[in-house]
Amino acid sequence: MSDRPDKRNEWRAILHVQARVAVLFVPVVASLLIIAALAGNGRKSVPDVDRTVTGSVR
Repeated sequence: MSDRPDKRNEWRAILHVQARVAVLFVPVVASLLIIAALAGNGRKSVPDVDRTVTGSVR
């Protein structure tokens, strides 16, 4: 691997652009996690079965 300064600057620029693109997705992922958390809390529990009404025999 060569230690040319222009190669190091090129890699640094590539990583800088990738970091900027990644930062753009942080609010999207965070909002999806919030929506998933809110949607998960709205689940209804399974209704209790009234065994006297169902007529099931054990």
